[in-house]
Amino acid sequence: MTAFLKMHGLGNDFAVFDARARPLAFGIEAARAIADRRFGVGCDQLIVIEKSANGADAFMRVHNADGGEVEACGNAARCVARLLMEERGTDRVRIDTVGGPLVCEDAGAGAVTVDMGAPKFGWQDIPLSEPRDTDPFILDVDAKSYEVSALSTGNPHCVLFVHDAETAPVATLGPKIEHHKLFPARTNVEFVSVLGPDRLRMRVWERGAGITSACGTGACATAVAAHRRGFAGRKVEIVLDGGPLAIEWRESDGHMLMTGPTTLSFRGEIDLAAFA
Repeated sequence: MTAFLKMHGLGNDFAVFDARARPLAFGIEAARAIADRRFGVGCDQLIVIEKSANGADAFMRVHNADGGEVEACGNAARCVARLLMEERGTDRVRIDTVGGPLVCEDAGAGAVTVDMGAPKFGWQDIPLSEPRDTDPFILDVDAKSYEVSALSTGNPHCVLFVHDAETAPVATLGPKIEHHKLFPARTNVEFVSVLGPDRLRMRVWERGAGITSACGTGACATAVAAHRRGFAGRKVEIVLDGGPLAIEWRESDGHMLMTGPTTLSFRGEIDLAAFA
């Protein structure tokens, strides 16, 4: 049997496996089966903590619920950071990911601040399938046109500002944009309404996971896009289905700082051979 932790950040939930002492490899089918909410553990993302080859405290590998591996996950980074800080008795750790290094600090009361680095706006960096200005531009979907902002915050995002995020067609338009030909690696999709200069409401369709209650990289993308469009300042509260995240797009170096809670739901054991 293999131990795991069930954790979440604002309801964006994870099955977390520690592979530092014993390597664990998850293929697409195994990851998808474990993420299944009826026959597996049930989670939005499967997280594997590995040894880092670059001197960081750990390497974090992320599989979405569809089994595919992705570059980064902000909510999961907070959860992994909390585990590492408690394990090492420190208030600061560095986590390597496919999307780049993340520096994480204790923010008190169970919260963690993650330095998500600087966003990228170049069409090749997101990536897009063709050259174009990325903020904003018109995206055509099913003969309708939408004004969107595209950027990378460690993984690709497409942000739509709407009148009311509560009634936005997240479940229907989200997957169409995720699989749009303009996004060769697919994309996360954020539907955002402006509540004020320092407060935004965001709902998200996550690439490979569908509607989730929170998305850390998506909240960062939303904050950056809102500031670039003149809708908000550099420090904002992003109200997600699962609760609020505090995001700052720091002017001094262009880095995005995300602060939010972490929760350990339970500890368990699983027979990985049953999912092979």
